[in-house]
Amino acid sequence: MPADYNKDEYLDLEDDSSGELGDKVQQVRAELESLKQKQEEIEREKHRLEELKRRQDELDSGRAEMLDKLTRSLVVVQREVEETQKRLEQLHSIYNSFTQHLRHLESINSKSWSGGELPRELSKAISSVEDARAEYSKAQAKISPESPVESSVQGSIDGDYGMYEERGFSYWLKSGFAFTLPLQALGVIGLLVWIWLSSAK
Repeated sequence: MPADYNKDEYLDLEDDSSGELGDKVQQVRAELESLKQKQEEIEREKHRLEELKRRQDELDSGRAEMLDKLTRSLVVVQREVEETQKRLEQLHSIYNSFTQHLRHLESINSKSWSGGELPRELSKAISSVEDARAEYSKAQAKISPESPVESSVQGSIDGDYGMYEERGFSYWLKSGFAFTLPLQALGVIGLLVWIWLSSAK
């Protein structure tokens, strides 16, 4: 009987150990699952922070780039504004000057001059015309300045035209001979073929 009693006691102990191990396994599994979830959360947070860092770097580089470009462009624009203002002031000055000369010349009426004042008024009128002509010539360069490209193109055209004009009859005679040389060769070959065919008959 005591032996049976001890046997049952051992069986109870084994059942208790098996239950404790099962609980520990479940506990470990739960901890692993919790750690896995935490790892996933950490990974998501890592990706979020990396994306924020990338966007922050993009902001910093784009901001620095545009600050540099806008700063340099503002200098260019400011220069253009100043040159445009000077240009506008010149055009206003020319406009006012032309208007004054035009009104003065329109007011000249030689038919109203008497014989005694004719020489004096005529000299004054001629002087006014000369002044207007001088002012007009002076302002033309400011009104429509010729661009360097147009000047170079016109110079090239003039140079080519002058070069063709300088070439004499001998140049064009040689050129004509060179241009018609292939036709001449074909004519000679055709003549030789015709002679050969005639002799073969």
